[in-house]
Amino acid sequence: MPDRADPVRPEDVPPRWIAQHRPPEQALFSGIYGLVLASALAAALDATGEKADPGPDALWVLLTALASGAAHGYAHVIAQRASADRAATTSRRQLVFAEWPLVAAVLPTVAMLLAAVAGWWAESTAVDVALVFNTVALFGWGTWAARSAGHSRPSSCLAGGLDMVIGLVIIVANALIK
Repeated sequence: MPDRADPVRPEDVPPRWIAQHRPPEQALFSGIYGLVLASALAAALDATGEKADPGPDALWVLLTALASGAAHGYAHVIAQRASADRAATTSRRQLVFAEWPLVAAVLPTVAMLLAAVAGWWAESTAVDVALVFNTVALFGWGTWAARSAGHSRPSSCLAGGLDMVIGLVIIVANALIK
């Protein structure tokens, strides 16, 4: 009777679940872009000497994300229109709506600012928590993307760490500027 041992999977091959749940490239791009945008906006909101007003600040973060997503999607429309491949089949509406991960990525930051409106914490605390959350999320997205692309665990963590550096740069810049 043949031995029925489980096959050994090489280290650089991601588990089946990860390979099946690989994020689409556009969603990954827009999500990471949204996290960086949310971090930069949150850092800019927390100005020393200004009266904290987290409600309008949350609205500005959301509106900026919506405007950025629409502008980025419209840039795709313009690029497609100008491309030599006139047979492109993606509708203009689909190109603009494909930027939804950018808006979704700023929602945790908006929620944290709204928690400051509710009095759960000060706006400066909301900004600090949002910066840390977004930095950790950058690590997670970078690691997930690398792992789903077939990288080993150490290589995926390195990729996530490099993505996380963007968030850390924003945190350090925020601390130095204020």
